Amino acid sequence: MINEFLAHDLPQVEAAVREAAAVEIVPRFRRLALDEIVEKAGPHDLVTVADRLAEKHLTAALTALLPGSVVVGEEAVAEDPSTYEALQGDAPVWIVDPVDGTQQFVHGDPGFCTLVALAHHGELLASWTYAPIAGELAVAVRGGGAHLNGARLTAGAPEPGADLRIAKSHPDYTTPEEKRALLGLDTEGVASRDCGSAGLEYLRIARGALDAVAFSWENAWDHAAGLLLVAEAGGGHATLDGTPFRLAGGNALPFTAARDAATVTRVLELLRAGA
Repeated sequence: MINEFLAHDLPQVEAAVREAAAVEIVPRFRRLALDEIVEKAGPHDLVTVADRLAEKHLTAALTALLPGSVVVGEEAVAEDPSTYEALQGDAPVWIVDPVDGTQQFVHGDPGFCTLVALAHHGELLASWTYAPIAGELAVAVRGGGAHLNGARLTAGAPEPGADLRIAKSHPDYTTPEEKRALLGLDTEGVASRDCGSAGLEYLRIARGALDAVAFSWENAWDHAAGLLLVAEAGGGHATLDGTPFRLAGGNALPFTAARDAATVTRVLELLRAGA
């Protein structure tokens, strides 16, 4: 059933993603009332009415498109952490981040996106990264490549001799061990900066505008869509111990995704030197 869905019904997913953004997210951009913004774990962990309503919209639409599928969404997991366990089950799983970059969204910055990925038995099958204000939709299908607004994406490789451009986790959101590892990026030949929306950083890698990311958290909704997008654009990824990222968690952190295998290796070497 899932193979038939992948062969014939992917355009309907794109339509659902666009509709959720058009109905629940874009009309609230730069129009949020104070009572529509709530802190979750702290002042830097926000949720808005747009996040919640867009996730509900996508949950209804996506499970209707693929009967028997389930959703692991950021807001649903916040309400019931056991929902995350579906990533280890037998049903196809939609992994949803309705507004990736909520901080940016709240502050009127267009650097946010909606992320959707489809996985089964821990394998990523397809993903959608939609930046509605920029009018950009990136789609990746396992074995079918990555495309941005219909044009093929190729990550390529970093320019020889140029500083390696890396977006990384902010040190305020890392453990002492992860902070030490990320300090390995503070070296000659590396131009690192704190990351914005994770989904848009992955898109930058896939289009060759960024060389790598180094992230210290593993929530599947932040990474699933981007990891497949980068892979299908010719890039790669690995966790600190050299193994692939596992959607269900338990990864050796930090991990990296990069434009090519050589850059993955180089970033891991730098992270291990810091650790």
